[in-house]
Formats: sequence, structure tokens, C-alpha cells
Amino acid sequence: MFKHILVPIDGSDIAALAVSKAAELAKTFGSAVTALYVVDPYPFTGVGADFAYGQAQYLSAATAEANTALDAARTALAAAGVQVTTVVGEGHTVHDGIVSAVLSTGADLIVMGSHGRRGLEKLVLGSVTQRVLGAVHVPVLVVRT
Repeated sequence: MFKHILVPIDGSDIAALAVSKAAELAKTFGSAVTALYVVDPYPFTGVGADFAYGQAQYLSAATAEANTALDAARTALAAAGVQVTTVVGEGHTVHDGIVSAVLSTGADLIVMGSHGRRGLEKLVLGSVTQRVLGAVHVPVLVVRT
């Protein structure tokens, strides 16, 4: 039914639950799995040249964080008997990176966690899941605690 599952992760516990659910589905359907961590490559754009020095440190730290999260996903999927491809994607916003990855990988299902933010926290931080739901034309399985 699903040939390619995309699992966006952020290193959180809810993302680990999404990885677990993606593993179950991949085993059931014989699906390929891609785990994705999105990094904003230019977070300091528009704030001036004084921050150019911090750009290199930021990218180094963000890439290390991405690799740690992707390694954990790879380990969990391998333990479940599922082969996985890992990708560090880029996007000014996480949902843009996810949408780009859907197109580039040909994924036909997204399995992602939702932190369930409400009120002011949702207003300030937004909802990546909600934005993805509004932007993609493939099914999205939302995993919550």
C-alpha cells in the first residue's frame, strides 16, 4: 500500500514514537523509509554581517544535533528490521524542508509526531504538523502521546 515512508524527526520523544510507528508500517507494507531532520542553513539572514561568524558555529552544532537524532532513528529502525535512509534536509522553515523531501524522495506517506501545543505556545511556535497537512498531497499519519 505505501511504498515509501518519510519520517521527519527532531530528536524528541514524540519523534521516537513516530519512528516506532513508521517501523511497524514499513514491516507490514514492505516500505522504504527515509528519516529526515531539517536544518535552517541561514538562520541569521537579514540580521547583518556581524552574525556571519556565528553562522559556522551554528551549522556545526545543528548538523551534530541532526546526526545524533538520525543515528537514534537509524538504530531504532534497524532493531525493528527495517532499512532506512537518513537525510539532513534544509529549509527556512521545517515544514518547507519536509515538503521538499516529500517531492525529492517520492514518499507516499508521512509519519510524524505532534507536540500538541496549544494556546500562546502554539501561537508563538506554530504547528509544523498543521503546516505540513496544509501543504502536501500525500497521507500524513500524526503520532501523539
